[in-house]
Amino acid sequence: MKSYKSFLLLTAFSYAVFSSSAQAIETKAKNAVLMDFETGTFFFQKNADERMPPASMSKLMTAYMIFERLKNGSLALDDEFVVSENAWRKGGAKTGSSTMFLKIGDKVKLKDILRGIIVQSGNDACITAAENIAGSEKEFVDQANQKAAELELSNSHLANATGWPHPEHYMSPKDLATLSGHIIRDFPEYYGIYSEREFTYNGIKQENRNPLLFLMPGVADGIKTGHTSASGYGLVGSAKKGNRRIIMVINGLKTMKERSEEAQKLILWGFRSFDNYKVLKKDVRVVNVPVWLGQTRSVAAVPAEDIVLTVPKGKQKEIVASVTYEKPLSAPVKKGQKIGSLVLHVPEQEERAVDLFAANDVKRLGYFGRLKELVKYVLFQNVN
Repeated sequence: MKSYKSFLLLTAFSYAVFSSSAQAIETKAKNAVLMDFETGTFFFQKNADERMPPASMSKLMTAYMIFERLKNGSLALDDEFVVSENAWRKGGAKTGSSTMFLKIGDKVKLKDILRGIIVQSGNDACITAAENIAGSEKEFVDQANQKAAELELSNSHLANATGWPHPEHYMSPKDLATLSGHIIRDFPEYYGIYSEREFTYNGIKQENRNPLLFLMPGVADGIKTGHTSASGYGLVGSAKKGNRRIIMVINGLKTMKERSEEAQKLILWGFRSFDNYKVLKKDVRVVNVPVWLGQTRSVAAVPAEDIVLTVPKGKQKEIVASVTYEKPLSAPVKKGQKIGSLVLHVPEQEERAVDLFAANDVKRLGYFGRLKELVKYVLFQNVN
């Protein structure tokens, strides 16, 4: 058996390559990414894998941990959490940091705690949630780091539930975008909280700090701001236009005004300059793979799902894709059996690998059929 590689010209499904002009936009942000939600493609990157101080943007992980427990039924929105002196001292009004204005001994429903975390960015709300869920903030953070590893956030490590500056508290722009994608996809029933513009607790009304909710109404619907002297001004933003959603992460801006301007500029550019194209269809033949000693001489290799790519508008070109499979493939072959792989070669992007599967069963020849094929092979050294 030998591995066989062929090159296909995808004339039926053409798509764009990334040219240098597609990355022409600049940003004042020290770190930035734009990710297409459907394809997971990072189509704009600036210091995208850098481990940076995320400030309150890391509260996304605190919320994720709560959402997960709400979904599995171990928590309910009407559960009451008790505010400890520790939560009040570390995150309350006297700290001068973002707070929900909780009071020691308050019994607060989880649905309010969530809004304190998401809308008001309350540090006291985060610590209260951590202590009531895991017994201590440290134990909660240990669990959050385990979850980060499960989600393959390879450039993330949390030291607290709030985003308070700490040398061992960091996340990368890519990780923040990836985590945001999980929140939107896995918890649609709770994601709507991120679009709420204000929340009142203890008689104190606070507005959501996300500027996109006010600058792009009906388009932007999340997700979290952050700011410390170490991180600068940052924002994880999400916006949906038609069937397409873009997730953006920026950090390291000098002012709130810069954050607002850069966020809107990048998202509008992303919608204007890129789009999604279906380049391969589920269960549609990519190549015929020869089958040795089968009742049919070949089987169609197909992808198990539609393959969609995010590409610059107006730059569609026919490109070459390489297909690799074992030649010949020995019968019997089962429908759905992996029989090869397709690699889409896109200039200035990482290669996209797609598994290919048998479209149908191929039964093994009977005794006399196999004997005939073996004789042909001995005489002519020909396998299909």
